[in-house]
Amino acid sequence: MDTKSELLRYAMSDFHRVSRTRRCERSFSGSLPWSFFRGPFFRGSFFRVLSVLLSTYLLFGLVPAPVSAETGDPEVGIVQWKRDFDAALLESKKTRKPLFVLFQEVPGCHGCKKFGQTVLVDPLIVEAIETLFIPVLVYNNRGGKDAELLKRYREPSWNFQVVRFLDASGKDILPRKDKVWTKKGIVLRMIKALEQSERTVPSYLRGMQAEYTSKLETLAIAMYCYWTGERVLGALPGVVKTEAGWIDGREVTRVWYDADLIQPETIVERAMHARSADTLFVHNDVLLAAKKGGKQIYGFPLSKAGVLRESRYSVAKASDQKRQLLGTAFQSLTLSPYQSTKVNAFVRENIDRARGFLSPRQRTMLDRSIR
Repeated sequence: MDTKSELLRYAMSDFHRVSRTRRCERSFSGSLPWSFFRGPFFRGSFFRVLSVLLSTYLLFGLVPAPVSAETGDPEVGIVQWKRDFDAALLESKKTRKPLFVLFQEVPGCHGCKKFGQTVLVDPLIVEAIETLFIPVLVYNNRGGKDAELLKRYREPSWNFQVVRFLDASGKDILPRKDKVWTKKGIVLRMIKALEQSERTVPSYLRGMQAEYTSKLETLAIAMYCYWTGERVLGALPGVVKTEAGWIDGREVTRVWYDADLIQPETIVERAMHARSADTLFVHNDVLLAAKKGGKQIYGFPLSKAGVLRESRYSVAKASDQKRQLLGTAFQSLTLSPYQSTKVNAFVRENIDRARGFLSPRQRTMLDRSIR
């Protein structure tokens, strides 16, 4: 299901939520004329305080948070969950897709709701769950089939969420792991499960993996135009994210890169080749090490290098970020940091290359916006 459909589903759920609230208001005041509530009896300070407390209760106690359009439960996000476990196993045998099984407490605590409303609403994560896996929801606080599955997989009841990846026979593809409650944790586990199942990991999921790697290094390069810097440096393999910013009143392009995939010398060389490198900013320990070794750092004159201090760095305004996307159909898409970096680098020169960083649903949305 594409994002437009998701927005429509959410809008309809919001419409019904508002309708329920209005019905509640009518049932509360319908037996008395509205003028009664505006009369002298309700003008005293006591009732003014009471009205504030009542309003607060109605606002924070009765109005629900955004919920899944299918189940009405914020703990499970907007994923289109299946509830028939046996049918899901049969589907897995036919499609060879692994099962993504969520054992969740509904209604649940704040942590359960936070998981549902952060991890399970991310468009790319939702797309991966729904298209690369067979999503199955198991309630860990109910009887019947849910209780049977809890017993079968030795899952505790009334517990925090647990995600398990199963094959067509119902066996774990990965060892069970508790406390995987972040986007990073879920994405990395999904990729590992796909690899173990000998399934293809799409590029958009690899991009998210790159964002979450613990090996990212950063540097900043002062240049005459940070729009050019983002375009030129973002195209390099191994560069995960770029950002337009300022250091001491000078335009800089900040780069985050995977040190296992690209050397900083390559980044600096590309900036110098584009005649865009005036000053190189690196962390203090890197600069000190370079001073002991010679007159250059990453092939750049040491005399033009400085320390990258967060206190001196500020992010440029939003309208100056990823400037190549401006005026293109890609601008209407919700892109991950990795995607926006790569699409921004190629959209003006190789649109097919830029499309390659999108997910299938994003490509569909892009094609619809162009028509």
